[in-house]
Amino acid sequence: MQIDHNSPIPMHVQVEALLRRLIEQPRYIAGEYLPREVDLAKQLGISRNTVRQATNKLEYEGLIVRKKGIGTKVVAKTMTTRLSSWHSFTQEMNERGIAFTNYQVEAVWTEAGEKVSEFFGISPDTPVVKLSRLRGDADGPFVYFESYFHPRTGITPEADFTRPLYELLEKEFSTVVKISREQISARRASSITAKRLKINPGDPVLLRKRFVSDPGDRPVEYNLGFYIADKFTYTIEIHRHDD
Repeated sequence: MQIDHNSPIPMHVQVEALLRRLIEQPRYIAGEYLPREVDLAKQLGISRNTVRQATNKLEYEGLIVRKKGIGTKVVAKTMTTRLSSWHSFTQEMNERGIAFTNYQVEAVWTEAGEKVSEFFGISPDTPVVKLSRLRGDADGPFVYFESYFHPRTGITPEADFTRPLYELLEKEFSTVVKISREQISARRASSITAKRLKINPGDPVLLRKRFVSDPGDRPVEYNLGFYIADKFTYTIEIHRHDD
């Protein structure tokens, strides 16, 4: 197991490719823990941060899971798909002919924090733009979005966030988004989420995490969406390809 220190390919990209091959091995699929990050770093002659950058991406894709104080395991195989197209919320609603209301749109500077900084590959105390949007229809709000943007985009809180988000990024900040990796889970509404969505604490909500990258697979947006469960249906179209 080795990487090419003289290659123009970034170290973390090489480590990521190496790990993708590693987790396909039967012993890891069967449940064996992966080598520790510190051991991988020593073996490959690189920094632990480089290893962490590679493993972060695999974790966000749902391929591995970290257990604090225990180690890192390969996640059991599940059905996954690559969506052929995806859009901002505004574009999704417009395509369906659904009128929606912005109940709240607020953008501020904030520190990246642990989760966002791991995805972006930056320090947790790095200033990033946080965009909060509460949206719904005539009956009231049904989704709350929280977006964080990589400093590389150059976006600021003063941007016109009433425009479709990805159109804004492309037209005003020369940032094209290409890849979206999503995780969807069910949970009970916290008191804060319930107050925002005007539901009862403990009511079911769907949490959609969206990890958005540019054509070079560089992170652009970390997005959380909290949906009232009976207002949201997620549909995936899968085409069969015969071997």
